[in-house]
Amino acid sequence: MAAPTLDGKAVVIAGGGKNLGALIAHQFADAGAKGFALHYNSDGSKAEAERTAGELREKGADVITFQGNLAVVANNAKLFDQVKAKFGKVHVAINTAGVVIKKPIAEITEADYDKSFDANAKAAFFFMQQAGRVLEERGSIVTIVSSLLAAYTPFYAIYPGSKAAVEHYTRAASKEFGERGISVNAIGPGPMDTSFFYGQESKEAVAYHSSAAALSKYSKKGLTDIEDIAPIVKFLVTDGWWITGQTIFANGGYTTR
Repeated sequence: MAAPTLDGKAVVIAGGGKNLGALIAHQFADAGAKGFALHYNSDGSKAEAERTAGELREKGADVITFQGNLAVVANNAKLFDQVKAKFGKVHVAINTAGVVIKKPIAEITEADYDKSFDANAKAAFFFMQQAGRVLEERGSIVTIVSSLLAAYTPFYAIYPGSKAAVEHYTRAASKEFGERGISVNAIGPGPMDTSFFYGQESKEAVAYHSSAAALSKYSKKGLTDIEDIAPIVKFLVTDGWWITGQTIFANGGYTTR
């Protein structure tokens, strides 16, 4: 059986307005996808989401934007209901959203813990749940996790801790949704050269991360580039659709297990 293509397909991208999510949207549009729902969380991300939406429309795509906190379960249902109503059939759901909190365990507050698990675990679970409800046969779900899942490091207890749950969701969903031909995978990038990375890192930590991967000298700043990850997402939803239930570490040799 031939692998799925993106030609004419509709796609939901959580965190789709900027950085990796925006690049994925552009690459999918270039590959023939025609419908997009770009999710963003806060007012501060609205302008970037609308700019990306405009760029996709210039490529001939039909685009809606959706603002909401996906840790609120009803927002996931609303997002996928709107996409289904708009495009009729939806085949691909990508979740690039999340938050990073880097602190010693002794300094982590209950609010920090709740914020991390809401954004990285709860939101991811219910996004996956609602995608599984709506997606068509031979569809795909991909969640961005973190290569820190394979790291032995201090100060990152609750970030990879909350992302670790997604590995289990991915395996369970791949079994449950597989009967309907939906593949489900996670990708663990290394530290990426985006604003998402730099906000919590010291100059010394940036220097370390920029030299820690086996292939560091072959990237622009020694870090994972979004251009390294977007093609893997595209592969998983097309030619790589047969891969399912996996966490793929794409990090230039930053961590492995």
